[in-house]
Amino acid sequence: MTDNAHDEEHTLDGHSGPIKTPKQLLVTVILAFVLPVFIIIGLVAYVVSENKPSGSTQAEDQALGGVTQQDLERDTAARIRKVGTVEIRDANRPLKTGEEVFKAQCTTCHSAGVAGAPKFGDKAAWAPRIAKGFDALVQSALHGKNAMPAQGGGDFDDIEVARGVAYMANAGGAKFAEPQRPAGAAQAAASAAPAVATTAAAAPAPTPVAAAAPAAAPAPAAAGGSNANAGEALFKQTCSACHGTGVLGAPKFGDKAAWAPRIKQGVDALVHNAITGKNAMPPRGGSSASDADVRAAVQYMVNAAK
Repeated sequence: MTDNAHDEEHTLDGHSGPIKTPKQLLVTVILAFVLPVFIIIGLVAYVVSENKPSGSTQAEDQALGGVTQQDLERDTAARIRKVGTVEIRDANRPLKTGEEVFKAQCTTCHSAGVAGAPKFGDKAAWAPRIAKGFDALVQSALHGKNAMPAQGGGDFDDIEVARGVAYMANAGGAKFAEPQRPAGAAQAAASAAPAVATTAAAAPAPTPVAAAAPAAAPAPAAAGGSNANAGEALFKQTCSACHGTGVLGAPKFGDKAAWAPRIKQGVDALVHNAITGKNAMPPRGGSSASDADVRAAVQYMVNAAK
């Protein structure tokens, strides 16, 4: 009887599993179920993370002839950028008078005679300019001259710009007639639907990335992509008239001391002032830029002063 019990116990021990205690059972459950869950959570977090290591290595860069991920992104952006713009203008709208153009755009510089601009009504300052002739004055206004950007940074019809020139020149002693629409154009405008002016600028073919030269150093706000480009364009077109030289109390571009107290107000406050106007600065700097472009221009100037 004793020998049979001993044999049975020996047989059971010989076929028993590795789990012999409750503690071993608990450890096994954790390893089999809980640990894989945490591993899966970690993998998911890694996949959705934005701070993953770059997929290209130095060896891969050398194999591609020194092409980096930034080069590829730059080439892709060049291939898909738009090649033209479409602007809708109402040909039936009445033209603005010279006084309206002056008050909307030209008054910023010509009322005070800043940045070399002949002061409104100053016959001595206007005399040598009037002597050049009306056409020469109009061409300077349309294409820009010295600190004055093209159209003074505005967006008017060429005839409206010419009217603004005539208004200022006449106040300085000239006797120019206010330009009118040509008779043929006026009749066409009266009978035609709103015209669509299309400016299609052919985009240059992107240079193959592998043969591209090293990129030039970016402008102060170049890291902002297309918004930075729009801000720089609006600055050069409109804001530089005053901020380029720091006239009329405008903080000069890149002057950290002048910009520091303004930057402390926050970009939103600066954008609000630029859109609504402040002191000698007219709303939107006298331009018809969108809120987004005004914000981009403000950010461009702020970045240059940091």
